[in-house]
Amino acid sequence: MSVYRVTEIIGTSTVSWEDAAKEALAVAAGSLRDLRVAEVVELDITLGPKGEIEAYRSRLRVSFKYETE
Repeated sequence: MSVYRVTEIIGTSTVSWEDAAKEALAVAAGSLRDLRVAEVVELDITLGPKGEIEAYRSRLRVSFKYETE
């Protein structure tokens, strides 16, 4: 039997939503082990004072397996 935890993370990028998602997963993988699934749940952008795109943001729901001893 396995037990998984689900948590949300947000990545940002000045390049694209895909790059934002990759960055979020790369950082999460540095502290969370055994990541199993990532689901994009929301995409948005932040705008500058003149309406220009400043950053793409990807909100992900990720699951990882609890370790048993």
